[in-house]
Amino acid sequence: MADLQDDRPATTEVGGDHGLPDDPFPEEAYAPADETLRRAHSLLADHPVADGYSGLPWALRHLPWYDLELGELAVDTDVPRMREGHVGVLFWSLHLPEGLAGDRALGATLEQLDLVHSVIDSHPEGLRLVRTAGQIIDARNCGRAAVVLGPAGAPALDDSLGILRVLHALGLRVLTLTGTAWASDAGLTRFGEEVIREMNRLGVLADLSGASDATVGRATALSKTPVLCTRSAARALRPHPANLPDDLLAELGAAGGLCMVPLTAEQTGPTVRDVADHLDHVRAVAGPECVGLSGTYDSGAAHPHDLADASRYPHLIAELLRRGWSESELSLLTWGNVQRVLRSADFMARAAQHRREPSNARIAELDG
Repeated sequence: MADLQDDRPATTEVGGDHGLPDDPFPEEAYAPADETLRRAHSLLADHPVADGYSGLPWALRHLPWYDLELGELAVDTDVPRMREGHVGVLFWSLHLPEGLAGDRALGATLEQLDLVHSVIDSHPEGLRLVRTAGQIIDARNCGRAAVVLGPAGAPALDDSLGILRVLHALGLRVLTLTGTAWASDAGLTRFGEEVIREMNRLGVLADLSGASDATVGRATALSKTPVLCTRSAARALRPHPANLPDDLLAELGAAGGLCMVPLTAEQTGPTVRDVADHLDHVRAVAGPECVGLSGTYDSGAAHPHDLADASRYPHLIAELLRRGWSESELSLLTWGNVQRVLRSADFMARAAQHRREPSNARIAELDG
C-alpha cells in the first residue's frame, strides 16, 4: 500500500487543474506560495484531517464495482487521495433520501450499515472501522484511515430508544436531530430530551446541522457531551438555512461543541478564500476549539474551486497559514477538536452507564 499514491488517478475540478507547475526544474518552478503549500503538507503529516461528513457509502451503492485502495475516479474519495490530502478520519454519513420514516427508514439505515461494514472489510489496507478516540490513534499508527459511522438520520429511530441502542451496538456514533416530531421547528419535546439523555449514556454524538435554531439551542444546553454541527458554516457570511447565526455559534463554543465547516459552494462560497472566511468567522465568534472541517465529498454538492476532492485539504491549510493561523490553531482545526469531542463522549458514557439504566420511554408516554 505504500506506493499507492504513485498510481493515484488524476482528479479534475470545474474551473482549473491542480495547479502543478509545468517547469521540469523544481528549484526554478516553486514560488513562495509553493513553500506555504509545503508547510501545509508538513503540518498535516503531524495533524491529519478529521473530515466531519462523507457521503461515500451512498455514492458507492450505485457503482457496480470499485476499488478504493487502487483508486476510484467515479467518486471524490479513495485511499490514494485521502493519503495525498492527509485525511486521517472520515465520518461516513448514513443519511437517506428525504421522505423515509419508520420501518422504511430503519430498514434503509440497516442496509447502509451493512454496506459500510462490507466496504471496510474489503479494503483492510486502507480503512479501519473505529468506535473510540483511542481506536482512531491505533488506526493512524497502522497507516489506515479511521472510519466513524454517522451521522445517521433520526427518523430511523421512530420513537424507540431500543433501536438507538441497536444502532449504537452496530457502530453508530453520530445521530442528526432533524426530520422527527420530537426535534422540530418548535425545538425538543420531552421525548426528544430523553433521546439526548440516552445518547449521552451511550456515547452517541448529536449532530445539529439542519436543525431548527430552537433545537440547536436546547440540545446544546441539555447535552452533557459536546454536540456537533457536521455541516454548518457562518450564517452572517452566507444565509444558508444549515449555517449558524452568531448567537448560536457563541453558545456552541461556550458549551465545548464543534462547528464543522463544509467545503461546499452553496454553504460557504465558490473559492478557497470563501471557505477560509467562514473558518475565520467561526474561530472569532466561537473560539478555535469550536471549529472543524467537513469535506462533504460524495454528497452531490458542488465544491469550491481548488477543493474538488479529498486530496485538496493542503490547499485550504495553506490559505489559512497565509492568514496567520498558528500551528496550534490548525492542529485543533484538523485533528484536535474532533479527538476532544470523541474522548469527552467516551468518558461521559462510561460515567453515565454507572448512574443511569437504559431508557425505555416512548413518545406517547412523554409527549401524549
